[in-house]
Amino acid sequence: MPLTKHTPTQSFVPIKEVRDNVVILEDGSFRSILMVSTINIALKSEDERTAILMQFQSFLNTIDFSIQIFMESRELDIRPYLQLLEEQYKKQENELLRIQITEYIDFIKKYTESVNIMTKAFFVVVPYSPSIVSSKSKSGFSVLSKKSEDEKEKASEKSFEEYRTQLGQRITVVDQGLRRCGLRTATLQGEEIKELFYNLFNPGEERVDLIN
Repeated sequence: MPLTKHTPTQSFVPIKEVRDNVVILEDGSFRSILMVSTINIALKSEDERTAILMQFQSFLNTIDFSIQIFMESRELDIRPYLQLLEEQYKKQENELLRIQITEYIDFIKKYTESVNIMTKAFFVVVPYSPSIVSSKSKSGFSVLSKKSEDEKEKASEKSFEEYRTQLGQRITVVDQGLRRCGLRTATLQGEEIKELFYNLFNPGEERVDLIN
């Protein structure tokens, strides 16, 4: 596809739809995204660090499918916090406290202007690719009946539920494995998935709907 300055960001995202908290890609494969908590391993004892690393190694050796681990690092938006402080300033009747709030707001503004405060979030992407069976002619080209094409286009609810069940089983394996490492997981919901992808492709902009 030729690139222009008006080419929408969505054109570069291989997502067909987000359905029932599942990302369906253009190739028909499924993805679920888990947000994962963190552990400050530096604060653990040597024995605890060894145990955590051994558990994580065991988890990786247990799964028989690939996963993707990625981190989102974003500059912290301090504006809502400043707005909250300003609202408290307006409600405050004690003059001394009003002065302290004003000084604190000024300190926060100056500090964030000189230092980039970043927030980090960690995610695990769990995939599932439905098996696609097609017959071939002697010439080697795929031969699909009209009925098969119709079934593929419809993407029946029954098939979707079967695939989602398979994906759910993988999510359970990942969740249990990470919990043994002392980590907690939460499956992103539909709107959270849309917001995540929008933020990844449009850093610094306000969130708008990306995927219908």
